[in-house]
Amino acid sequence: MGKSTFAGTTRGRVIKTLLGFGVAMALVGLLVAGVGWERTLSRLRTARPGWVLLACLSTVLCLGAWTKTWQAVLSAAGVSVPYRKLIVTFFAATFANYVTPMGQAGGEPFIAYVLSRDTEATYEQSLASVVTADLIRLLPFFTVGGVGLGYLLFTAQVSGVIERFAIVLVSLAIALPFATVVGWRFRERFRNGVLWVLGPFARRTSRLSLASARDRIDRLYGSLEVIATAPRALVVAVAFGYVGWVLFAIPLYFSGLAIGTPVSVLLVCFVVPVTVIAGSAPLPGGLAAIEGTLVALLTALTALSTADALAVTTIYRLTSYWFVVLLGGLAALWVVRRA
Repeated sequence: MGKSTFAGTTRGRVIKTLLGFGVAMALVGLLVAGVGWERTLSRLRTARPGWVLLACLSTVLCLGAWTKTWQAVLSAAGVSVPYRKLIVTFFAATFANYVTPMGQAGGEPFIAYVLSRDTEATYEQSLASVVTADLIRLLPFFTVGGVGLGYLLFTAQVSGVIERFAIVLVSLAIALPFATVVGWRFRERFRNGVLWVLGPFARRTSRLSLASARDRIDRLYGSLEVIATAPRALVVAVAFGYVGWVLFAIPLYFSGLAIGTPVSVLLVCFVVPVTVIAGSAPLPGGLAAIEGTLVALLTALTALSTADALAVTTIYRLTSYWFVVLLGGLAALWVVRRA
């Protein structure tokens, strides 16, 4: 790829990201205007800094735990990376996911590219480790979300909207593991299907080779098979995955305590997985979608007013999203500098 093409592609992505942020912030502004910014600000002024700092610390520790998950998976693939180096790469990759529209949907190839450039791992090993680590981090999503859902169904009267969210959560809990097993069981057919889709493009450009694509897919599956033969490392990865999820969810609890309106820990177990689903909206970091969902859920499932719910949501997003964007941006600059 030439420099001009690369520059044009990068410029296009930057423009799309800025437009995404513009749309998201406009929607957040409408949400704040609808709730009442004066009442929300008055509640935010009462926030206790200690709980806010604890929420920020929990977010950092969460990313640190998920880095350990990644490191354990890489060690299963035979790749040794110092933790102090890998954590910077993970922060940078998280930053890329958080600022790019649909970043979570298409971030794995980028993260694998960064890792392969930053370590001795091949691209296929990097991609296999990223995919495996993502799957491992989905386990707590379902179990923690299931615990929260069970608590909600047994202790509260749920509305039609909440029921639909519950149905989505349960459906994902069934569909995603099933799709993963089927995809692995019939991996040869999956590979052939990918090559069939790529065929028309390969015939029109010399930049894409079906033989090269087939080789990359085979090496990816080979790396996944190597990882699967190291159960001890996978147990460590799963353990850190669960620790990371607890640390990922608890800032919402701390945010409630910050303004003196506690949110039940078990309710947090349900609400946070639902916000992850809402975060799949095509906006950077799920902006506006997550805020709107959180405000709606907190007001529907607790005694919080909309102003209190928005104040809790604001603190939560400042400590779990914007704080990560700041740290991840610094990490991304460091990764670019040392590359």
